[in-house]
Amino acid sequence: MIEVQASNPNEKDMTPKPTFDVVPLGADVRKALDKLGYVHPTPVQLAVFEPAVRGKSLVVQARTGTGKTTAFGMPIIDSLVKKSVPHVQALILTPTRELAVQVAKELAQVALFRGTKVVPIYGGAPMGRQIEALAEGAQIVCGTPGRVLDHLRRGTLDPSHIRIFVLDEADEMLSMGFAKELHAIIEMLPTERQGLYFSATIPPDVERLATSHLRNPEYLTLSSDQVGAVSISHFVYLIREGDKRASLLRIIEVEDPESAVIFCNTKDETERVAEALKRSGYDADWLNGDLEQRERERIMGNTKEGKLRFLVATDVAARGIDISHLTHVINADFPDSAEQYVHRTGRTGRAGRTGTAISIVGPKDVGHLYMLRLTYNIRPVERTLPTKGELRTREETDLVAFLADAYAAKAADPIHLAVARRLLTHEMAETIVAGLLQDHLGSTAMAGSDDDVAAQAAAARRAKNPPVDPAQDESPHTLREGPVFEPRAESDGAQSDGAESSDCESWRDHQQGNVHDEITRPRLPEGPPTPRDPRESQSKRGDRNTRNTRQQPRPLGVGRHALPPTPGYRIEPDDMGEVANIFVNVGRRDGLEPIDIQNMLNEGGVLGFDLRNVRIRDRISFVTVPRADLDRAIRALVGRLIGGRTINAELAREQARS
Repeated sequence: MIEVQASNPNEKDMTPKPTFDVVPLGADVRKALDKLGYVHPTPVQLAVFEPAVRGKSLVVQARTGTGKTTAFGMPIIDSLVKKSVPHVQALILTPTRELAVQVAKELAQVALFRGTKVVPIYGGAPMGRQIEALAEGAQIVCGTPGRVLDHLRRGTLDPSHIRIFVLDEADEMLSMGFAKELHAIIEMLPTERQGLYFSATIPPDVERLATSHLRNPEYLTLSSDQVGAVSISHFVYLIREGDKRASLLRIIEVEDPESAVIFCNTKDETERVAEALKRSGYDADWLNGDLEQRERERIMGNTKEGKLRFLVATDVAARGIDISHLTHVINADFPDSAEQYVHRTGRTGRAGRTGTAISIVGPKDVGHLYMLRLTYNIRPVERTLPTKGELRTREETDLVAFLADAYAAKAADPIHLAVARRLLTHEMAETIVAGLLQDHLGSTAMAGSDDDVAAQAAAARRAKNPPVDPAQDESPHTLREGPVFEPRAESDGAQSDGAESSDCESWRDHQQGNVHDEITRPRLPEGPPTPRDPRESQSKRGDRNTRNTRQQPRPLGVGRHALPPTPGYRIEPDDMGEVANIFVNVGRRDGLEPIDIQNMLNEGGVLGFDLRNVRIRDRISFVTVPRADLDRAIRALVGRLIGGRTINAELAREQARS
């Protein structure tokens, strides 16, 4: 086994970093890397290139975010794939569709001036379009196991010319239950092939897979037993049995992460934690296997663009998350295995950045924490829950920041500045400043009132979202540069032939509700709307609405019975160019009904709203309004509560049309 130790970012290394001049690349690949702005190859890229070009099979242990894709992409595109051969020569498998598209995008950028054709194939996209792309001379395929196996069995993917087989995130793939599909795919590949297996950890099942299917593989370990810990600070908060959510909120108050992924072990808990964060004033949303793919992409887009501070997710839903600017990973529930801890925490501290991993550990989690120390020698620093004194310090810090922000843009009078300088040298400076603050901010006896400046300062801090990272890659579905095939959002007649039901990533495909029919024009049923008596509706729903009302921490300002239905306007065909669709994050399962939307909009000043312009799905909804009323309608909806969930509303993205 060859071990290449990663440098510790806390230690100063005076050795100059090598450039890509030390890698014998062709002019076209080097030109593409220069265009991408790549200057210094990462350790994994340097370690992999030479043996890969020699045709050696490799098992590489390296964290996500260390340049793995380019590490196997450079030798494949530069030397191993013959651009004159119009057949699939390299097959790359990834555990998720997002990662498949991401890898295909990056390889297409590396192959930009070489002309190598890269095609992603994955479940959830029309089979017909993928068959066309394969038939048109694809040379590199990036795919998920289920859909790749479908193509192999149909005969639409010819494996006879495949000489390079890459497994990306091999341990993740096996932990997700893809072992059967992997073995079936490998059995259909030529025996004379080169294997490149990349994995953040090397558990026994990855070793067995490599031993049984690779010929004399060479192991490259780039982070030894401290994988994932080199550039990350690890902390644990030890708590007794009780409300973990209350402890989490207390920790977040003091830690004040700029941005974080918060991991939970169950789907229900992701929603509960996200709602608790929202009620506390943070921008948060949840991501789990119940979300439809389009909604998942919307939430991921908001996170990448800095519009969302906290993403609460399960392990399954977080597969393929690649957000470079994350400062924290928080384990609200401690993971069940040491490998899973490594994968979770590896989502921060990427690309040379520092990161922080925080875990809440209860009595039942102590055994897992011990195994983490034993397996990977990761020893998180133990902390206790924030004390009242620390919370008070946070409140004081918020006030200082609040005042600094308030006066930063104001030009101070020179006389006042001169007095301030003298004041700060006075022996009673603290007493005088405290008196001025009391006169300006009011007495602490007013705490909790609408005029409580401390509460306003805390709210201002919680409302801050992470700054947009200009280096953050676009989401995979928006990239258009480079020769990479992108399936259209609509099937344009191509049938999936039931392939999706057999696809191995069906854990995310069997959803309730569907937003694929999102439209940019209102659908208007014929005939007048059926009037409803809100009081009758109230009595029919009974306990459900009582529950919803009790869960509201503040008055909703509009109830199901607050306003009678008003005569609604109907958006006629002539008006269709002047309307807008609003995306709403609550739906039928939350107890939302069209009358609720009408009442909220009426109270917000959007009068005469027609119930027929509301389309309610199981988990989300769409509302069509005149474009002139768009901002007013969004303000009327945002922040209200339905079924214990805080409403978030925004302009719906128009579905791409090919």
